[in-house]
Amino acid sequence: MSDIEGVYEDLEADVSLEEFREAVEEKVEQMGGLADEETAAMLIAHEIGESEVGGVADVEPGMEEAKFVAKVIDIGELRTFERDGEDEDGRVVNVEVADETGSIRAAFWDEHAEATLEELEEGQVLRIKGRPKEGFSGVEVSVDEVEPDPDTDIDVQVSDTHTVEALSLGLSSVNLVGVVLDTDTVRTFDRDDGSEGKVANLVVGDSTGRIRVTMWDERAEQVTEFEAGDTVEVVDGYVRERDGSLELHVGNRGALEAVDADVEYVPESVPIEDVEIGQTVDIAGVVRSADPKRTFDRDDGSEGQVRNVRVQDATGDIRVALWGSKADTDLGPGDEVALADVEIQDGWQDDLEASAGWQSTVTVLDSEAGTSTEGDDDGTDGDGNAGLSSFAEGGDGASTTADESAADDDDETGSEEPEPGEEIEFTGVVVQAGDPVVLDDGETTMSVATDASVGLGEEITARGVVRDGRLEASDVF
Repeated sequence: MSDIEGVYEDLEADVSLEEFREAVEEKVEQMGGLADEETAAMLIAHEIGESEVGGVADVEPGMEEAKFVAKVIDIGELRTFERDGEDEDGRVVNVEVADETGSIRAAFWDEHAEATLEELEEGQVLRIKGRPKEGFSGVEVSVDEVEPDPDTDIDVQVSDTHTVEALSLGLSSVNLVGVVLDTDTVRTFDRDDGSEGKVANLVVGDSTGRIRVTMWDERAEQVTEFEAGDTVEVVDGYVRERDGSLELHVGNRGALEAVDADVEYVPESVPIEDVEIGQTVDIAGVVRSADPKRTFDRDDGSEGQVRNVRVQDATGDIRVALWGSKADTDLGPGDEVALADVEIQDGWQDDLEASAGWQSTVTVLDSEAGTSTEGDDDGTDGDGNAGLSSFAEGGDGASTTADESAADDDDETGSEEPEPGEEIEFTGVVVQAGDPVVLDDGETTMSVATDASVGLGEEITARGVVRDGRLEASDVF
């Protein structure tokens, strides 16, 4: 066995012995006799070993060269551009490739770009050698050499659409169908070159999770065309990271379109009794009370707004401060709501308070659309999360019971209380479905003793006699 063959046998890289011999001969010639074949073979083996990566996730911008095998997920369009000092236009095609560790954009230039459109197909496995760099949407590889590898099997599904759960950093050409959970206003900003940019955010969810979508420039205005509950498709987005979380961005190549599809989003929430100061959590429950919106002056002279609501689940209740545009959310007693990424703070009288700012998502849930969770008789689901289909009779020692809340509301509104023994009818929204049932008509709450089966958020009328501040219903309709 020759020295070259001995070094080759120890080399764990996917390169043929013939290719290795040719590289060694070129190295010997390049070094002008300063290295024999064995030394040149060891140098080549070292170079090959450094460029071989275990998977797409190991490709980094600082590498001089990377070699890997990946499956073609998406093939972009041919784009042309002018090169400085050259008459002929440059050409490039961006191809999304992936393996079990992740995905990456591979840029095919000029002749490679032309061949890509003619020869490549989605689902094809390629052996790629190229130069990694930091691109606009993450790490990308400028391809130097590429060849098909039909003998390698890569377990990555090629799909026209993605789910939230399947998104990963660096993924581009993403199409995702989801339901709009929250939208934001269009904001303008000044770029370094003096031009004006636009940006707007919305949050979409599907059965696997939720993600913030950032729309840029020409696409930002599309956010104003949609509202919570609409089903949309995000077209040709790319995944980036912000503050440790993935976001889906859409530029001028992408779009946001209305689609006719059945998408279910089931929020996962933390029981209110388990939240602690300093946490950022998701909670869900029923709105028990809602204060009017207030405006205030900031230190910089600008005007802000906030609205406080109290949300209750099967384990307790908590005041939630809705800041900025969140204060405009159409929300009232009896509404089921999911609040994502709210910060738990020390509130008034040492009570805990949830703060919903720009990064939070406020979603009014449709209880008829399957968004409530099934669980045990204690009103929690199998994981201990507070279910949305049950309403606790009260919280812990720091919470106000529904009966106390009704009395407080009556005092605040100054409404005239019915005489004991008087028969009345009271119409309101069910904000507590336990024993007693509590109704809210927007001004007053009323405790109702009844065996009737009612659901949260229903508007009902109870007829009966009032005793000890409670309506003993003879009829509910």
